[in-house]
Amino acid sequence: MPNAVVFSLESGEQEDTFCIGDDIPALVTDREGSIWTAYGDEGIYGGHPESAAGLAGWNAEGHATWAPDGRLPDLPLEGCTAATEDDRVWLIWYSGSRRGGTFLTRIIPSTGEVTSWPSPVRDPDGFAVRGHRAVLTRRVHNRRSTEVVRTELVGDTWSVTERRKVRVPGRVVMRCGQGRDGFLWLRAGDTWLRIKAS
Repeated sequence: MPNAVVFSLESGEQEDTFCIGDDIPALVTDREGSIWTAYGDEGIYGGHPESAAGLAGWNAEGHATWAPDGRLPDLPLEGCTAATEDDRVWLIWYSGSRRGGTFLTRIIPSTGEVTSWPSPVRDPDGFAVRGHRAVLTRRVHNRRSTEVVRTELVGDTWSVTERRKVRVPGRVVMRCGQGRDGFLWLRAGDTWLRIKAS
């Protein structure tokens, strides 16, 4: 059953529909119009073939174009958030194994390069990156605030440079934080907040 719809930027008309799997907590599109997804546990273990790998890339016609193929540090259990930066895609996810943890995975679609780092923030709900600097958010459950964490890539480690709680105009909505070219767009109540990564 189709669960993705592609609309024309010029006319606003529907161009295509297709299925990209079940239980998708994180989804982002890149500059080329490709769709990138990180699945939840019900999608990964629910028997749906498109969700089983945990992370996936799709073209605008609904054909799978990318899969992890053993290039991740662990098996994904749940997608957290996603972002784009120029021609790179970032999928943030956590694993369910004992060694587990949350990971920041960067994919360069043009070369197929995949790099993953342990995340300095467990289970973030927002992420944006610009160069070697990133911002992550983690909502405070049922409150009108979020934790904003600034980080920097030093060597092979993302290190926290600043951490603070910020009051926002409304409750932060789950699964509504997305990074676009160095800015994090975070939905809080009826307002979209823009947070710069660097």
